[in-house]
Amino acid sequence: MNREKWLSECISALRPVFREAGQPVPRKVRASCSWPSKSALAKHRKRIGEAWCSKQSADGSFEVFISPLLDDPIEVAAVLVHELVHCAVGIDQKHGKRFGALARAVGLKGRMTDTTASDELKATLKGITKGIGKYPHAQLDYSNAPKTQTTRMKKLECADCGYTVRTTQKWLEVGLPVCPCGTTLNPPDLEEPEGE
Repeated sequence: MNREKWLSECISALRPVFREAGQPVPRKVRASCSWPSKSALAKHRKRIGEAWCSKQSADGSFEVFISPLLDDPIEVAAVLVHELVHCAVGIDQKHGKRFGALARAVGLKGRMTDTTASDELKATLKGITKGIGKYPHAQLDYSNAPKTQTTRMKKLECADCGYTVRTTQKWLEVGLPVCPCGTTLNPPDLEEPEGE
């Protein structure tokens, strides 16, 4: 079983919970383990789930994304419930009254922008996830990921001696700088792959 199949089975198992709360989950909903479109790695208020409207999908499906930073099945399922509430009430409702009413009815609690599962919902999710099996995902650790350059200055480093210099794209278009040791400095995105 892959992650998408696991999430799909979880959605199927959650449908009765939503019907009982008076608001069914739309028929066409797809979920996957993927980075939300923004704030996925934010220091504060990290976004761990996201729902996209069916109007944005070529086949009219709602699209739900669960952060790869999560690997606990109960937590993943709770985030999925939150995102399914968005799908059920309409993405345009944000975290307003309709969202809050359904979220509480299905067992979410806390601030509506940062919900957690109530004890009753946790028990339901535990039963659902036990029936589906282990969530087939390992949490990603981004703490040692390479840092992306955030300034407009480009850093160039000599592969021979380690000399570094910073310049702008404008000057790179004029010509590439030369290291004091005589090596032409190429920005990382211009370096040719080995063997070519």
